[in-house]
Amino acid sequence: MAIFVNEHTKVIVQGLTGGQGKFHGLRNRAYGTKVVAGVTPGKGGQDVEGIPVFDSVADAVKATGADASFVAVPPKAAPAAILEAAAAGVGFVVCITEGIPAQDEARVYATLKRDYPRTRLLGPNCPGIISPGRCNIGITAGEIAHEPTPGGKNVGIVSRSGTLTYQALFELKQQGIGVTTCVGIGGDPVPGTSFVDCLAEFQKDPETSAILMIGEIGGSAEEEAAEFIKANVTKPMSAYIAGVTAPAGKKMGHAGAIVSGGKGTAQGKMDALRAAGVKVGANPTEAGQLMAQIIASLG
Repeated sequence: MAIFVNEHTKVIVQGLTGGQGKFHGLRNRAYGTKVVAGVTPGKGGQDVEGIPVFDSVADAVKATGADASFVAVPPKAAPAAILEAAAAGVGFVVCITEGIPAQDEARVYATLKRDYPRTRLLGPNCPGIISPGRCNIGITAGEIAHEPTPGGKNVGIVSRSGTLTYQALFELKQQGIGVTTCVGIGGDPVPGTSFVDCLAEFQKDPETSAILMIGEIGGSAEEEAAEFIKANVTKPMSAYIAGVTAPAGKKMGHAGAIVSGGKGTAQGKMDALRAAGVKVGANPTEAGQLMAQIIASLG
């Protein structure tokens, strides 16, 4: 199995007629993802290399039965695009857009929780999600992901860092380890989907034997994940936390990656995860090697 998306997921691309939407939407389709429609207001009736374009998400869902959306629009338009998808009944929304103001993210998150509890948002500012061999929504290169081994020991990946999402996938591919689903949750201050959300799903998934988690400095998401792992996760885990040498008070890349008031440090997160029984690597490669050891020990 896989979590959140699989070979049956039908995807619309909001912004398919734009440069990024077209490039990544067509790549997703080439991977085998069922990209059934695009949405660009005012361009309904057109098509992009055989993919029909609609004026609204509601029209696209009515015509295609789509249940997932890939939001690839500029920061100013992204909040409205996410809420439009939710209002149309789309159950899973992936937003890769970077640079959405934190207050807009918070407003969208609160609106989804209040008015559209059946819609899950992944992102924003994330690489997306890939269930190797089944579905790829976002900007992850499909060729770096190893498909799960039927009846074998496979790994679920959840990461805050986009680039390290790719490295985690490739580290496992080099080890010949299959991946059920890899979820990039994004590093912005108000992510739609958290570590805990993904850990809970991986824990329930019978095809996922172990979990690899990539965190980074800033916020308390990793500490919250550690508490959840302690209480609820029985599957073995390895992890890596980025930002060991980051200076306090300085923003490092992601909007959420800032250490303040002595909280959110890489060391504190590593200590919390180790206390929860997670094997923590000193770098991404070591985290992958630790996972290879875990898989080997499972027989």
